[in-house]
Amino acid sequence: MSAVALPRLGAAASAADVVDVTLTAAPLSFRPTASVTFAGLAYNGNIPGPVLRVRRGQRLRVRYVNRTGEPSTIHWHGMILPNAMDGVPDVTQPAVRSGGTFVYEFAPEPAGTRWYHSHSEMQAVRGLVGAIVVEDPHDEPADRDVVVVFHDVPNMRSVERAMHGTSSGAMIDPLGSPELAAMKRGDKMGDEPNYVAHCINGAAYPKTKSIIAKVGERVRLRVLNANLTQTRYVRLAGHTLRVTHSDGNRLPQAVGVDALRVGAGERYDAWFELTKPGAFLLQGLSTDPLGFEQALVVATPGMERTSPLSVSATVDGVRYFTYELAGGLGGKFVAPHADVTQHYELGGGKYGSARWTMNDKIWPNTTKIRMRRGQRALVSFKNTSDMHHPMHLHGHVFEIIEINGRALAKPLPKDVSLVDPNGGTMTWSFDATSPGGRWLLHCHNDVHMMDGMMTEVVYA
Repeated sequence: MSAVALPRLGAAASAADVVDVTLTAAPLSFRPTASVTFAGLAYNGNIPGPVLRVRRGQRLRVRYVNRTGEPSTIHWHGMILPNAMDGVPDVTQPAVRSGGTFVYEFAPEPAGTRWYHSHSEMQAVRGLVGAIVVEDPHDEPADRDVVVVFHDVPNMRSVERAMHGTSSGAMIDPLGSPELAAMKRGDKMGDEPNYVAHCINGAAYPKTKSIIAKVGERVRLRVLNANLTQTRYVRLAGHTLRVTHSDGNRLPQAVGVDALRVGAGERYDAWFELTKPGAFLLQGLSTDPLGFEQALVVATPGMERTSPLSVSATVDGVRYFTYELAGGLGGKFVAPHADVTQHYELGGGKYGSARWTMNDKIWPNTTKIRMRRGQRALVSFKNTSDMHHPMHLHGHVFEIIEINGRALAKPLPKDVSLVDPNGGTMTWSFDATSPGGRWLLHCHNDVHMMDGMMTEVVYA
């Protein structure tokens, strides 16, 4: 995965500098392993696309060239930006025709680890994803700052079957995970695709690019889960990860964990230091027999070819990141005052069904949240299904203030959050301070979104 070299703000540079980038989307025959050839789509010839780095205060101008053979857009995930730049076809803009161009221009806000991807059906699934880092000059310095995109190659026929609820794909979460614990005996799923390869930054282990760092250097990992359906557990053998940001937003306090739990669409900034010479695997933990592919070596100079230390594919007894750990649980939740309140029951997904619902309705017939600028909203969810749902709100940063009936002592700023299954609840609070327009709210499990689990926040 390559990075686009963008100018830095210097003493003589203006904060209004415009950074120009061209992103061309086109078909790519992607070969993550010797045995897998995937008919993908790529930005600038790479899956994932180039890492865009821009300093906070600069403007970003992206000339999008669509050569995919079908209509397309780019959604700037996690950005608060003019609604016309949000990149949702037929909601915020007409889709860019194949052979056409469109210019996205905005001042990237807020600072942090964000990403970009197509919001047209199946295009992100086929590889149109990439990371964007909005660098904050007030952040603590790192000796190494590395973007790590976890992404997976599905069998596309199984994705189509998953959208009809008839796929034979299995959950491949690690042993001891809440995802596996939520499944009832005899559950017949149908919505999970089969995967043929598991990648980090465009390659499968052992072809993944190593991270080389000296003993004592501080390494900042910016971890993105670009999987279309599944949560990823990420662990660095022999090391604790210090988590400082979630979805690019600074946590109330840093949290030390053995592993990250990263829902589809989520990002975490995690720091570590190598305390001794050696080689260590950064791994995505999985029960899939191909799960070993989602790993890369972290090594001190000269040690990258030695046999790396690894960990088992389980989270039993492992301290992994949770919202409760980061925010701390308070007492029984009492809803604060809000100008607008909306409750959604998340459901559907029976075997053989192509319906994932919000209050028993599917997009575009779901209940919209209508607000005026300056108002505060409380949005609550109850998940009646047996699947975790990574719910994402465009164009806003919300705060998680309640989980399963308990208040969070310190609300967590997010743009994607996993809602627990089997009756789990979650409440968000956010203010209507973004530019006016239509902002999607949807599940970031792509199968669930495409099968209807989506609605809108609409400014009056």
